Amino acid sequence: MPVAKSQTANAKPPIIWLNVAVFSFTFLIAVLGLPLYLYFYDLDIATWIAFIVATGYCGMSITAGYHRLWSHRAYETKGWIRFIYAIGGAFAIQNSALHWSSDHRIHHRFVDENDKDPYSAKKGFWYSHIGWMLREYQAHRYNDYKNVSDLQRDPIVMWQHRNYLALVLITNFGLPLLFGLINGNIIGSLLLIGFVRLVISHHVTFFINSLAHMWGSQPYSDENTAKDNPIVALLTYGEGYHNFHHAFQYDYRNAIKWWQFDPTKWFIRSLNFMGLAKNLKRIPEAKIAKAIAAQQLNKTKNKLMQLSLPNKEELIEKLQSEYDSLVLKMNDYYQVKKDWLESTKDQLMEKAERSKINQRYEEFRFNLSRQQEIWSNLIHQYA
Repeated sequence: MPVAKSQTANAKPPIIWLNVAVFSFTFLIAVLGLPLYLYFYDLDIATWIAFIVATGYCGMSITAGYHRLWSHRAYETKGWIRFIYAIGGAFAIQNSALHWSSDHRIHHRFVDENDKDPYSAKKGFWYSHIGWMLREYQAHRYNDYKNVSDLQRDPIVMWQHRNYLALVLITNFGLPLLFGLINGNIIGSLLLIGFVRLVISHHVTFFINSLAHMWGSQPYSDENTAKDNPIVALLTYGEGYHNFHHAFQYDYRNAIKWWQFDPTKWFIRSLNFMGLAKNLKRIPEAKIAKAIAAQQLNKTKNKLMQLSLPNKEELIEKLQSEYDSLVLKMNDYYQVKKDWLESTKDQLMEKAERSKINQRYEEFRFNLSRQQEIWSNLIHQYA
């Protein structure tokens, strides 16, 4: 009997049974096997330390390697460090760096577009977290790597891509087994360093696609679902500051405040300090400050529009006027700050000229500070 066109159009893609088996089997072994093992046996401190190191290695290989290095080209690093990332990425079993980066670039280009974003959060938590990998949703472009042609010129990326399955088997069985043989606890090592580590590595990364698009604040932009969430950042090596990341995807940082948890940023900065990384990309401070102010303007305008106030239009006009003044003072300040920074490096500049620039810098900084105070008081009236 023929199937109606509408039924065919709504049919779900075929299930990827290998992925279903891997995710289900590893999860069940981790959540059932570890408590059962610990009920009968003890795990020594060396195994727990190895588990923590292995979990961190997988996580940083994804965040510093797959994500910020290869997907966004936010910095450059040495070949042997890229090799370490490639091994760690296979250890984490999150596909090859080439495939992962291709998916991620498409995600940024078409974020929240359900038909194009590989893991669109608008299709729900389950889909964006893991469901998108359980069916052949992306079968039409499995071998389409046009958007990562730059990575195809990286011999380490291509070596890992060609040998991905072998590297997965060697790292996920070979490394825990080797440690277990050395430490005298093969079963405990395979269970903790193998299965539990893998499940944790999977799901903390998946939280970036799901929770970081559903739960948190949007201080930089509300053009998409990406959110800043410090709790998610704590679980994901700093990736939880996702609203910043989607607003400024080429910055090597996800968190810009000193107190925000972003160990991936600190790691990349440490590589740079040791001469092992270069060309760390940073979005200009002025651009970030303007984005925050624009987002505050839009949020406050929207709140005012929802209030029943007799002078609503007048308030909105005042809000816009103060915002315009803030942007002008930002422009002045960041330009003179640039001149001031250059003057501090110029050893040949006359003392009088340097003093003049310093005076202008202090003046513009004071003016901006006053305007920021006015702006802050104004928007907080309607927070």
